[in-house]
Amino acid sequence: MGFIQILLLLFLGTSVVHCKTIKRDMKALNEIKASLGWRVVYAWVGDDPCGDGDLPPWSGVTCSTVGDFRVVTELEVYAVSIVGPFPTAVTNLLDLTRLDLHNNKLTGPIPPQIGRLKRLKILNLRWNKLQDIIPPEIGELQQLTHLYLSFNNFKGEIPRELANLPELRYLHLHENRLIGRVPPELGTLHSLRHLDLGNNHLVGTLRELMRYEGCFPSLRNLYLNNNYLSGGIPAQLENLANLEILYLSYNKMSGVVPPNLAHIPKLTYLYLDHNQFSGRIPDAFYSHPFLKDMYIEGNSFKDGVNPIGVHKVLELSDTDFTF
Repeated sequence: MGFIQILLLLFLGTSVVHCKTIKRDMKALNEIKASLGWRVVYAWVGDDPCGDGDLPPWSGVTCSTVGDFRVVTELEVYAVSIVGPFPTAVTNLLDLTRLDLHNNKLTGPIPPQIGRLKRLKILNLRWNKLQDIIPPEIGELQQLTHLYLSFNNFKGEIPRELANLPELRYLHLHENRLIGRVPPELGTLHSLRHLDLGNNHLVGTLRELMRYEGCFPSLRNLYLNNNYLSGGIPAQLENLANLEILYLSYNKMSGVVPPNLAHIPKLTYLYLDHNQFSGRIPDAFYSHPFLKDMYIEGNSFKDGVNPIGVHKVLELSDTDFTF
């Protein structure tokens, strides 16, 4: 090996050793470290979250090299009983693509500064004790694909600004205290596959939700159960060609089940139980090629109904349709 090649290797090695984590991220992570409980802190050794010398990167912290510096791109600290308010210093990690703090005991609101994380793709805060409204600033996260805020104590209305997320595929808001109508603008999210708004205090009708022509073109799973929705099932539902699960149980919906609902080609599970539906179940459902289970108990359907699989119980958890 020539002298020049040896010098080049030494230079590259020195560059790697001296590639430091950007000060902004070091400060932010150390502020977070100071606010977290012992379960996290004991594993976070040293001052550099990306590792320094013989010290490895902090557990749950992923870094990438950008130019002459390292930046924090992922922060995953979940199921470690973090107690206290949402760590606002997280919003200074401007290169984050994934933030996962689920299954802790975080309280208080999500700060509006969350809108600063322009590169964020996955935001998972479910299974906490977060409160107040869902900040509309989340609608500024243009690259977001997964938003998990379920099993918290959020109140107020679903912000219309969520319709400004063109890449959003999974939206989980169930098990909160949300009120008002579901913004029909959500139907303009062309990439949305899974929408779960169950177990809230939402009102309105499906007809209002499907106000826009060509809405929900990619939707596979629609969960609106355990709310206060009223009205009937609109004919526009048959246009959801990719819909597989329709979950409308435990609402105040009424009217007859339209025959064209059976025209949804990929419909696999249909939950209509515990509403105020009447009439008969259209015969087309019994010859549907994909329909496995239909739940209709707790309504006022006429005699002669032969429901498909009403006794079978499905257990669909919060994590069945994630990334």
